[in-house]
Amino acid sequence: MSKKVVTLGEIMLRLSTPDFKRFVQADSFDVTYGGGEANVAAALCNYGLNGTFVTKVPNNPIGQSAINHLRRYGVDTQFVARGGDRLGIYFLETGASMRASQVVYDRAGASIADVDPSEFDWDKIFDGADWFHTTGITPALSDKAAALTEAALKAAKAKGITTSIDLNYRKKLWSKEKAQKVMTHLCQWVDVCIGNEEDAETTLGFKPGDTDVTKGELHLDGFQDIMKQMVAKFGFKYVASSLRESYSASDNGWSALVYNGTDFYHTKKYNVRIVDRVGSGDSFASGLIYGLVTGMPMAEAAEFGVAASAIKHTIPGDLNHATLGEVKDLMKGDGSGRVQR
Repeated sequence: MSKKVVTLGEIMLRLSTPDFKRFVQADSFDVTYGGGEANVAAALCNYGLNGTFVTKVPNNPIGQSAINHLRRYGVDTQFVARGGDRLGIYFLETGASMRASQVVYDRAGASIADVDPSEFDWDKIFDGADWFHTTGITPALSDKAAALTEAALKAAKAKGITTSIDLNYRKKLWSKEKAQKVMTHLCQWVDVCIGNEEDAETTLGFKPGDTDVTKGELHLDGFQDIMKQMVAKFGFKYVASSLRESYSASDNGWSALVYNGTDFYHTKKYNVRIVDRVGSGDSFASGLIYGLVTGMPMAEAAEFGVAASAIKHTIPGDLNHATLGEVKDLMKGDGSGRVQR
């Protein structure tokens, strides 16, 4: 019987400019759907697990389209609530070389922001579940969404389910002060915390060391110091961070660091040529979760996560469509990109 992972969050309509065009040049948009926790559920289904996604969408054709998008990849959407006014939208302009990508949100008043915990039967949702995952984006949407996140984490812990959160600070959604107040409260029910050094500072108040990703350099001592502080304060079983070295908008170095309270493990580094980096953090989270929930040692789970997310950088859209075989082949060293015949 495959492992069951439940995720909670917002799914949005993504409208992206084609062919690397700027917003001002575009007279059409490419349409897809995605969101941090939905991306994780879809990737886990791709690896053969039961990915269950919980959210609220409007009871209209756009909301149904978002659900259909996830269903085609095997995501269990039976617990999705219907109602509210609208599905959130975000616009993406994909950068290249020295021009950075841009995201514009149009998500105020989305259905998931106007939600009540009573709309979800967590006892049923978590029946047979092995893992629960959410992100710092969901509680940032509204006080109601934060209350829903807390209710889900408490229910999962009461059932003995492993919980994880990707800190994912979004400055366009809330202030550092509000983020730290809410996230520090929520993290008392979290077993596995995922987030880079910037997220750890903005959402939990930990000061980063001498690290600047824009310079394309990593100083792991700073990351390790923050991870030690996080485990000491919250008792996390694991803390993990993807490590991005940004040479340009088209080329990045990509690796990860994981800590279990005793040992640090730094993965292999991949130099990735970027097709679409949106969802790359989610693909790392889903890969790490896959590894840990299926019993891989910490180092192997981290390598699986970073290999999976390296492949995601080459795939358009929010979701990671890398197969289990492709990820395992890359872990073994096959990154040649040769045609498979």
